[in-house]
Amino acid sequence: MAALISPSILSADFANLERDLHAIKSADYAHVDVMDNHFVPNLTLGLPVFDRLAAISPLPLDAHLMIDDPDRWAPAFAEAGAASVTFHAEAAQAPVRLARELRRLGARAGVALRPATPVEPFLDLLAEVDMILVMTVEPGFGGQTFIDGTLAKIRRARQAISDSGLDVWIQVDGGVSRSTIERAADAGANVFVAGSAVFGAEDIPAEIEALRDLASAHTH
Repeated sequence: MAALISPSILSADFANLERDLHAIKSADYAHVDVMDNHFVPNLTLGLPVFDRLAAISPLPLDAHLMIDDPDRWAPAFAEAGAASVTFHAEAAQAPVRLARELRRLGARAGVALRPATPVEPFLDLLAEVDMILVMTVEPGFGGQTFIDGTLAKIRRARQAISDSGLDVWIQVDGGVSRSTIERAADAGANVFVAGSAVFGAEDIPAEIEALRDLASAHTH
């Protein structure tokens, strides 16, 4: 399974998002954190900005919706052109129905779990999703420290996916850097969201390549 790098534009310059999207064009996705100041205590960008990003991005957009009521709002991000839309398990009222709607609209469907949210309730629903996002920090802000306690959850998810024979990706988001990406890959993750590690680098393309190489050496 290929290791995929999805830099988070939460760490980009919001006055120069088009420039910074082109700076990461060697990555696999651009990770777009949508926060509503309700589900998490931060406010970022909404559908109008996302719609414009989708129109100009050289990369497919990976939307991570840290919002209340994703059942209502998530499909619009798929309609706006998101390649992947991930909603939080803790916020969705009907996650299977929502995942099916996202797929119907042509997007990959992902379900995200906070660090303390168990993965087990979703292992019987693997056929309904394309990706599980295991948050490796508490969602809401960039620049946090990787929570090693989430690695066991990644391992359990990867084992269940392997046993099912399904092609479900595992994404990790939070504190991903050269010092943590190998542990996450070894546990079973294959999609890696890195914000400050990428946008804080002197040579962004070189940092993306370094992260990809480190992850690839450990990806199952």
